[in-house]
Amino acid sequence: MNPEIETQIRECEARLYTAMSASDVSELDALIANDLLFAGPTGELATKAMDLDLHRTGGTQFHEFVPKELEIRVLSEHIALASVHVFLSGTYLGNAFSGDYRYMRVWRGGKSGWQIVGGSVTAMV
Repeated sequence: MNPEIETQIRECEARLYTAMSASDVSELDALIANDLLFAGPTGELATKAMDLDLHRTGGTQFHEFVPKELEIRVLSEHIALASVHVFLSGTYLGNAFSGDYRYMRVWRGGKSGWQIVGGSVTAMV
């Protein structure tokens, strides 16, 4: 494993947590690749535009965002996987949620830095 890349991904994950919590669309725009494909907790697919719009309009709001565990696998100098166990509470399209969730993210390194190109989130039971 490349410790330098792992450190970079940890820093990107920390930036992402802050941006998600604050619905910082500008920072999310920098961290999410234009070709993102993300599977939400009900299996629906989302794009970057959809995700940014949910944050911009208040469709997604986080009240609590407490990371508990982060595992990273560096696959190459341009691809890394991150698995995050996090406690979340907030609202999604007007529906309240609260509980432990597992995010899986694919990070790709390139000219724009490290960006998320794929991922999913699942409720942990």
